[in-house]
Amino acid sequence: MNVKVFETKAVQDLLSAAANLSCEDGNDRAKQITHRLLSDLFKAIDDLNMTPDEIWAGVNYFNRLGQDGEAALLAAGLGLEKFLDIRMDAADKQAEIDGGTPRTIEGPLYVEGAPLRDGMSKIDLDADPDAGPLVIRGTVTRTGGTPVAGAVVECWHANSKGFYSHFDPTGAQSPFNLRGAVRTGDDGNYEFHTLMPVGYGCPPHGATQQLLNVLARHGNRPAHVHFFVTGDGLRRLTTQINIEGDPLIWDDFAYATREDLIPPVVEKTGGAVLGLKEEAYREINFNFVLTPLVQGKDNQLVNRLRATAEV
Repeated sequence: MNVKVFETKAVQDLLSAAANLSCEDGNDRAKQITHRLLSDLFKAIDDLNMTPDEIWAGVNYFNRLGQDGEAALLAAGLGLEKFLDIRMDAADKQAEIDGGTPRTIEGPLYVEGAPLRDGMSKIDLDADPDAGPLVIRGTVTRTGGTPVAGAVVECWHANSKGFYSHFDPTGAQSPFNLRGAVRTGDDGNYEFHTLMPVGYGCPPHGATQQLLNVLARHGNRPAHVHFFVTGDGLRRLTTQINIEGDPLIWDDFAYATREDLIPPVVEKTGGAVLGLKEEAYREINFNFVLTPLVQGKDNQLVNRLRATAEV
């Protein structure tokens, strides 16, 4: 059976009724979006001749996705977050905004409430014998090169097992291990003392990996470090840096890698003086450049559900 019913009056009336277009109550924007998404789905069912078995398999999959709490992870894996970045990049180009540090995806593993310290923060709270010390430092400036005093740099990343604190299935990490925030001084400088992260993979038996398996795709990310950077009168930057040399840098299942976000990793000595766990350590210098508000507003702020914890 391969019939086409999308254009019929019965289906078009059904779509209008489902979105309640004829009612003056409710949220007009929600109705508009619901009507469009339902229309696209119904048309896809027609065009691809989807069977009832396939439709209900999809419904059951979304049930499981919700049970596993992986909707945000799947959004990254299917390129939805990357698509939003592409749109924001295009909007910046149209508005002739340039010179800032490239944005890239936030991912699903941020936790609000990390301790805020001035200038420098040591964020490796838990022992991790499999990870060597890492220092990440740099300066926050405006596009003209002026240092930004009072900027806040938030940082979070995985441990040597590829697990993030708060989400660690082993329960082995403190709530804010490898998470922290630094407020810059007049020089705009920030510094984190931490441990070298590794990449991670989607939960092997979760809903996201289930779909990726069907698509013959892996669910792995290269080693990386996430950042939020904010400053008065400047737009919030959401970005991350990749760890140089990781074999998955250009094969990231979340499509987050960007050429300007792969800083060199430098071998250093003198870790004892810095209070690091070993004399030899690695250092990454990375400077953030923030762009000004647009007509007095920060059009980079994204409202989404995020985890919270207390110190």
